[in-house]
Amino acid sequence: MGKLVINSYDEFAAHLGQDLGASDWLLVDQERINLFADATLDHQWIHVDVERAQKESQYKSTIAHGYLTLSLLPYMWDQIIEVHNIKMLVNYGMDKMKFGLPVITGSRVRLVTKLHNIENLRGICKAEIDFKIEIEGQRKPALQGIASFLYYFE
Repeated sequence: MGKLVINSYDEFAAHLGQDLGASDWLLVDQERINLFADATLDHQWIHVDVERAQKESQYKSTIAHGYLTLSLLPYMWDQIIEVHNIKMLVNYGMDKMKFGLPVITGSRVRLVTKLHNIENLRGICKAEIDFKIEIEGQRKPALQGIASFLYYFE
């Protein structure tokens, strides 16, 4: 399935309550985790010390940072939707965000979305997206919540 193409607020609003799509699966490997650790200065051993994690972690592996999982949302969202006729897109907020399962190194994740709510705020489109970041082969998501974006249509 290709990207959902949106050209206006009204086109976006027509999808209220509907599934918007899912991204491709993305591998979360140790290199990605190490780069995130370096970028955020979070080098906790459960993320970066492979040997110690194999011995001491209940998962017998390193795991991705929860915030790494969250930070993949914009990349995966861009695979689902293409919004035209906008000047700017701004991340506005997160609601009811909850981590479900850790992402074990070597797992693949994807984003699944639904349009929760949409409002026209004096010409600015506020879109609230129900999202789940799923882990391949797992019933429970790694992360779920409502992401809010502001689309400034031209």
